[in-house]
Amino acid sequence: ARYPVIYMQDGQNLFDPHTSFAGDWGLTGALAWASRRGAKTIVVGIPNSGTARLDDYTPFVDPKIGGGQGERYLDYLINRVKPLIDERFRTLPDARHTGIAGSSLGGLISLYAYFQYPDVFGFTAALSPSLWFANLAILDLVEQSSRGPGRVYLDVGLKEGPAHVALARRLRDLLVSKGYDLRSDLRWVEDREGRHHESAWGRRFRKALPFLLRNGKPE
Repeated sequence: ARYPVIYMQDGQNLFDPHTSFAGDWGLTGALAWASRRGAKTIVVGIPNSGTARLDDYTPFVDPKIGGGQGERYLDYLINRVKPLIDERFRTLPDARHTGIAGSSLGGLISLYAYFQYPDVFGFTAALSPSLWFANLAILDLVEQSSRGPGRVYLDVGLKEGPAHVALARRLRDLLVSKGYDLRSDLRWVEDREGRHHESAWGRRFRKALPFLLRNGKPE
């Protein structure tokens, strides 16, 4: 069998509480749970580079805090990491079976990659994405991008603060206006108890897996 692949940011936070920043996502259990429901996948967790995380995960320059090296990071992911994974593992390498996911700034770069490289990534999960960065530049990018055939999972925790929630809802509405359907190719989740934290992201990502992988069954 060959399997779809999800490339995920902040890889040290996904599987092991000993390497994580503030608790891991519990992906080992989540992937086993999804597999039993027919949603099998390979997850490639790419660790962040510590002090350079801001630069790597931001495709725009913020006038106050800098950043903006996201294209360099995506070049590494697309042209070095992905070919290595496709060579060594039984992957389905086409865009329909390749996704990208992350939270916070990792969610920002995942959204950017999905819209900028639709020939590489056919679905994305952006958990509590940092939409505020660089004066909402990601919203302008989404508005100007053409509507692709892929799927978007987007969420926010209601305990992350009203400004964060409002921006996430604004992106949801923008996606709907571009033709994404909340019944089929857009999954929107508001987590009533959700905070900006690894435990909340892991809990929600587990439930997002069947939606992300429903068209990516092993072949």
